[in-house]
Amino acid sequence: MANAAWVWGVARATGADVLLRIEDHDRQRSRPAFDAALLEDLEWLGFTADLGPVRQSDDVSQAAYAAAAERLRAEGRTYGCDCTRATFAAWSTANRRPWHGIGCPGDCRTRGLEGPVLRVALGAGKEAWMDGLVGPCSGEVTGGAGDLVIRDRHGNWSYAFCVVVDDERQDIGLVVRGRDLLEATPAQIRLGRLLGRTSPPTFLHHRLIRRPDGSKLSKSAGDTGVRELRATGHSPADVVDLALAALGGEVPPEAPMR
Repeated sequence: MANAAWVWGVARATGADVLLRIEDHDRQRSRPAFDAALLEDLEWLGFTADLGPVRQSDDVSQAAYAAAAERLRAEGRTYGCDCTRATFAAWSTANRRPWHGIGCPGDCRTRGLEGPVLRVALGAGKEAWMDGLVGPCSGEVTGGAGDLVIRDRHGNWSYAFCVVVDDERQDIGLVVRGRDLLEATPAQIRLGRLLGRTSPPTFLHHRLIRRPDGSKLSKSAGDTGVRELRATGHSPADVVDLALAALGGEVPPEAPMR
């Protein structure tokens, strides 16, 4: 809800179009019912996209991801990896510090593996950008998770990979998303450059609505969603107001539905 308010608010303020992209790259977790509920909630709230919806699960998208991965493979940047969370934990125990940096604990790039995970070597160093809300930002391209995973052990293309490919092919110039993805931005900027993007999109990372203990809200944990507020008689304007109030004063330049 907070993200929708920011996306449509910033679009209104800047005269930008909104592309509705259903990020259903995870075939094990995605369900048609989730997709339908999201679209229904947005319609009820009055958030109408200018373009879309487009889905990462469709054949055109899947072909684009495969082509991008092949380009990276041809340049010698991808490699199979069999590291798991247990591999990272074992390395940390043996070395008395968490894993950090390029590669992976299993040194998989030198082992000639086919998978099950596919990583891309982005190189070391940092990327800097001017965030539309946070301001000047800079971060390491690789960190505690090692080289970027672009395909998981279930055969799904990863979120970080899909959105970079999509932003380029769908001509996305402004990415509005939660601040929990701030640290993912350096790797995505680097990956975009490797895939031929001459300049990254503008990023705007907004605050999230959190519980009192600081943790993220979650439907699986029983947190109240749009459906529950609708059922108790709240209007669309009420729901938007509640979301904006929960952001602690950091609100879009133009609040939707005003």
